[in-house]
Amino acid sequence: MDTNVIIGIVAVVAIAIVLIAWGVWNDRSRKKALARAEAEAKAKADARIAAEQAQRESQSAAAQSAAESTSERTDAGEAPGSATAGGVAADKTAQEAPAKAEEPAPAAPESAPAASEPAPSPAPKPADKPESAGSRIQRLRAKLAKSTNPFGKALFNILTKDNLSEADWEDVEDTLLLADVGAEASEQLVEELRKDARITGKADAAEVRAGLKEKLLDLVGRDTDRRLNVNKPGANKPGVIIMVGVNGTGKTTTAGKLARLFVSEDKKVVMGAADTFRAAAADQLETWGAKVNVPVVRSDKDGADPASVAFEASARAKEDNADVLIIDTAGRLQNKANLMDELGKIRRVTEKNLPVDEVLLVLDATTGQNGMTQAKVFAEAIGITGVVLSKLDGSAKGGIVISVQKELGVPVKLVGLGEGPDDLAPFDPEGFVDGILA
Repeated sequence: MDTNVIIGIVAVVAIAIVLIAWGVWNDRSRKKALARAEAEAKAKADARIAAEQAQRESQSAAAQSAAESTSERTDAGEAPGSATAGGVAADKTAQEAPAKAEEPAPAAPESAPAASEPAPSPAPKPADKPESAGSRIQRLRAKLAKSTNPFGKALFNILTKDNLSEADWEDVEDTLLLADVGAEASEQLVEELRKDARITGKADAAEVRAGLKEKLLDLVGRDTDRRLNVNKPGANKPGVIIMVGVNGTGKTTTAGKLARLFVSEDKKVVMGAADTFRAAAADQLETWGAKVNVPVVRSDKDGADPASVAFEASARAKEDNADVLIIDTAGRLQNKANLMDELGKIRRVTEKNLPVDEVLLVLDATTGQNGMTQAKVFAEAIGITGVVLSKLDGSAKGGIVISVQKELGVPVKLVGLGEGPDDLAPFDPEGFVDGILA
């Protein structure tokens, strides 16, 4: 064999060995760095929890000591808050005027409190009373029906024509595609509508509506289990929900609205502000929590490790015996691998304290098929269990409900139809279909 060929083969083998060795070393280094980061996050969280516990115990001991001191003075015959100078004054009066000893002393004005009596603390601000889930569904159903919805109306207007032509059926399919129903689902629906005698014959508006409603309900999934996992029998307590999604979809707002929904069901909720990259995110979450008396665990500085906040929040929820923990995470682009890896870290660190029951992907319904691309990447990175569609305001993009479920195999569990604090409700398939056909 030619010497140059042998040298070339040896060189290729040597390069391959070097590359393999470098890859193994790099993988081990990355795992060691990740392990160190998780250990540091756990240590910081443990230290903070211990400090807070010590502070609460100190405050409790001080309050108990003050209460015991007041009780002892009362048992000894002193009025709570009275000073010993009162007794000296009484003795002096008795020495200077014994003849007046039997006269009653003038009563102290009722409006003058004892000098040492603490000022009354202001009454706590009453919490908002969130709207119940049942009421929300009815209200949002009516809201969707009143909206200008070209998706359902366009379909209905085409299908109520007599003796539909090929051009009409093409218009039906185009309408479905523009509504982001998806190519496969659109083709399936058109084929089923073509076989329905109520639609292909002499069109009767009531029969067309009934037929179209049935077909849409089948696509949306009328019997799909859309309950949140924390609401199912035998669910973990506390149940943990992680909110994920790209920037601008309304994750933090949705987390706050979801907390209100749980409070309306008399559940004890804790929220974790693990969005440490956006300065106002924790403040925003605290504002939502303050309205319904839900505590928020947050970092004391911007840019902190989000996994550390998640770990601390899970420890707090466990300690408080809460029903639900909601963890808000930072918005991230689905094509940024390091940010997507961070979601996995948040989940792993949280599960050192509590199992994660639910990962909800918040999608902006108006983004259409771009939202589908986002959904697929998030599903691969952290494993989503349900979808929340924000801004489902009856626009032409309502078909995203069908396509996102078909592509991901997970249900749409919650929808938002407005900016109000109670404009988030469990997704109701029949209400949705009735709304877009109204």
